[in-house]
Amino acid sequence: MERIMSSRNLTQLTDFYQLTMMQGYFFSKDVNETVVFDAFYRSNPNGNGYAIACGLDQVIDYIKNLHYTQEDIEYLRKTGYFREEFLTYLADFRFTGDIYALPEGTVMFPHEPFIKVIAPIMEAQLIETAILNIVNHQSLIATKASRVVHAARPDGVMEFGLRRAQGPDAGIYGARAAMIGGCIGTSNILAGEMFDVPILGTHAHSWIMSFPDELTAFRTYAELYPDACILLVDTYDTLKSGIPNAIKIFQEMRDKGIKSKRYGIRLDSGDLAYLSIRAKEMLDAAGFTDAVISASNDLDENLIMSLKNQGSTINSWGVGTSMITSKDCPAFGGVYKLAAILDKATGEYIPKIKLSENIEKITNPGNKTIYRIYGKDNNKIIADLICLAGETFDESKSLMIFDPVQTWKKTMLAPGTYTMRELLVPVFKDGECVYESPSVMEIRAYCQQEKDTLWDETKRLRYPHAVHVDLSDALYDMKQNLLHTYQK
Repeated sequence: MERIMSSRNLTQLTDFYQLTMMQGYFFSKDVNETVVFDAFYRSNPNGNGYAIACGLDQVIDYIKNLHYTQEDIEYLRKTGYFREEFLTYLADFRFTGDIYALPEGTVMFPHEPFIKVIAPIMEAQLIETAILNIVNHQSLIATKASRVVHAARPDGVMEFGLRRAQGPDAGIYGARAAMIGGCIGTSNILAGEMFDVPILGTHAHSWIMSFPDELTAFRTYAELYPDACILLVDTYDTLKSGIPNAIKIFQEMRDKGIKSKRYGIRLDSGDLAYLSIRAKEMLDAAGFTDAVISASNDLDENLIMSLKNQGSTINSWGVGTSMITSKDCPAFGGVYKLAAILDKATGEYIPKIKLSENIEKITNPGNKTIYRIYGKDNNKIIADLICLAGETFDESKSLMIFDPVQTWKKTMLAPGTYTMRELLVPVFKDGECVYESPSVMEIRAYCQQEKDTLWDETKRLRYPHAVHVDLSDALYDMKQNLLHTYQK
């Protein structure tokens, strides 16, 4: 079912300048010149201490289906920008290169490549836009969901954002990303079907209003769904009508011997802290101490934290608009930069660097990979180390790591006190997919394991501790040599 929408041909989902550059390469360069491109981002979204890699599965589908139809070629011909020789080349276009990526659910940090493309320059150039479109969106929502889930812990968070998402794809793949970020279920039935994730929900105010009275509406709903009887209590008057009527229904169910697997109330308006406290008092007094008290109504991580600090008794959260749109940070900011060109004569990669007066925008050159360094005694992340592909490290020896900007900040890791794991995994080799995506629920579990390797200081919502992303000696020296070369 995870492939319901995956067969779409998104080849034309690209920026115009990708094709104009490709045509330029076609007529002025070797179209088979092999290059290395890195996709990375420069700052964590939402003021977070980390981000979560998400969207790789859709990238895989995109690459597998990459080809130009006759209709595509005819459209490009009609624009008048492209020559026939180039259009003939596009007619047989397929991806033949290599792609490495962070598995979905991996915790990641600024400046490290979450996707690396090694391919002929024409192919590597074309796929930039779609890769960024897919991964930027889904990583943004997964990271936002992780913040919301962290604020609500240990309570569950339900993703309720479909009607406020920016279109069907954002609603579907945003729900998928939210599940990976830690949500327990979604209201989006198509996402549930496509990705085999739990679907959750209650009923709307219209259900209550369509009956002669609130009690009848509640009773009818309870008869239909005795095992999942969550009643929306704020249609008319939460404390005077809604909660008392809900208690009557729960009492009727008890008298009939019905043992509901999940029952309780939902609050969708008003002072949620005050109402939840009063609701808990009323439910407890009636003997329903295990009733769920869920809440919705424009929630985000900050409001959830505030409600918890006010002593609210809410223990289930439905979050919509703020999560599915990442309302306070609507863009992820991932970029895609040329890092190296293969010298066919020597078989070595010629490093490339982008310079800027803004130090954050100076790129890391070369064909690279990432190692994550953990404390051996606690499995917590010490730092990430970006290095050149092929570099190896011996955990039985000392390792010096240092800040690549403030180089006097150094840490010596003693032998046997740390472990290292290479993060980038092969996804495509010679144009063939060599990676099988886990299920969404498996990715969700892996993501939780990843977050468990973070220190609490990195997971806090405000002013989190930054995880160090360092460069190996070889990569640092390469970068400095290029900087000196271009600054002469």
